[in-house]
Amino acid sequence: MKKDKKTVIRIENVWKTYKMGEVEVHALRGMNFLVEKGEFVAIMGPSGSGKSTAVNMVGALDVPSKGEIFLEHRNIAHLSESELAQIRGKKIGFIFQQFNLIPTLTAKENVMLPMIFQGIPLAERKQRAEKLLNMVDLGERMNHRPTELSGGQQQRVAIARSLANDPDVIIADEPTGNLDSKTSKLVVDFLCQLHKKEKKTIIMVTHDIEVAKCAERIERLKDGVIISKKSKKKVIKNE
Repeated sequence: MKKDKKTVIRIENVWKTYKMGEVEVHALRGMNFLVEKGEFVAIMGPSGSGKSTAVNMVGALDVPSKGEIFLEHRNIAHLSESELAQIRGKKIGFIFQQFNLIPTLTAKENVMLPMIFQGIPLAERKQRAEKLLNMVDLGERMNHRPTELSGGQQQRVAIARSLANDPDVIIADEPTGNLDSKTSKLVVDFLCQLHKKEKKTIIMVTHDIEVAKCAERIERLKDGVIISKKSKKKVIKNE
């Protein structure tokens, strides 16, 4: 796969095999995947296609059984968990289907939390959290806890949290999976704004084609491999 100075993530021939007793399950089977700086890419596929495993690889949440993963040309495929955690904290922001907010913390405190692990001073954490919550139209709700917020509001808090450390890449794993269609559109609109106005690189996993249409490119995954790539201009099928 060709190198490019603008490449943010490059996955080369990645396999992930899980052992279930004496049975080996290949979640990824030689996956190749490349994302350049500033792209918005959607990954789609049926249940069991390897989407979650692919997200774990791209987001430095797991390491491959074999193959290479490069984040800004650094091979992270064989790093320790502590090293991966440092990279995640600085380089990658996550948005999950279940929101994953801490229920005892306010929206503002949830957004501040990732900054603690990067050693950012308290005053700066507060200022940045307030700015981010205002950006997602939650300035008046920043002192509310998750149980006092709607699903859409919780997901917007999660979006703000994903931006806390100004990461290079945003990974959204089924970000609209628990939302109604109207709220889903609001969340997708925020992601589009991040891409267009903030120039963020976004990788989104979704089962919803309408949600995926906002991406510049759709990669379809089946049985652990990319089977087709559809950009705004053309479709490329992998035989």
